[in-house]
Amino acid sequence: MPIKVETLVLGPVGANTYIITDSQSGLSAVIDAGDFNERLKEALVGKNVKYILLTHGHFDHILGVPALKEFTGAEVAIHPDDADCLKDAGKSLALSAGGFSQIPMQADLLVSQGDVLNLGETEIKVMHTPGHTKGGVCYIIEKDRIIFTGDTLFALTVGRTDFEGGSDEEMLESVTRLSRLDGDYTIYPGHNRSTTLENERRRNRYMSRRIK
Repeated sequence: MPIKVETLVLGPVGANTYIITDSQSGLSAVIDAGDFNERLKEALVGKNVKYILLTHGHFDHILGVPALKEFTGAEVAIHPDDADCLKDAGKSLALSAGGFSQIPMQADLLVSQGDVLNLGETEIKVMHTPGHTKGGVCYIIEKDRIIFTGDTLFALTVGRTDFEGGSDEEMLESVTRLSRLDGDYTIYPGHNRSTTLENERRRNRYMSRRIK
């Protein structure tokens, strides 16, 4: 049976929070959490959450993580290059974006290129995709042909590169690597609607500029 994906739009700028559940084991993971409110709490009732997987360290994806961890006991995973964002409201942009309150915390797991996390029968592969931040990652579930791209790849565009740690060159390299994956995938981005990798290969101007 395919993995179940639930989407909630949370936090101060409306970032996507995803709840994924392995059909066989019933284990769940939450991908990004810009807030922890009653909607998310209700969505997690009865779920056994093993991981909180962060695509990057910006405030609009992490402000709800401390309370979510307290509620679920799940392990928090982030790339080492963005790990300090969990402890520093300056690095997460929480201060400069409007002085949002952030509870400092540490990650439980540091994930890097090629790592694999097991969620019951589901394998979640980590692809390091810097460009929006130094520690941006995508989470790939090959058996279900799904990629959670955070703020790396959106429908018809890519994430901003003008924040500290952003890089046009690294972003182009990251989307090029995504474009070279075999076959099609459903893309679940950090903001706005889902898309497909094939659609982005054909219509996303950043992928059309990909490195040869």
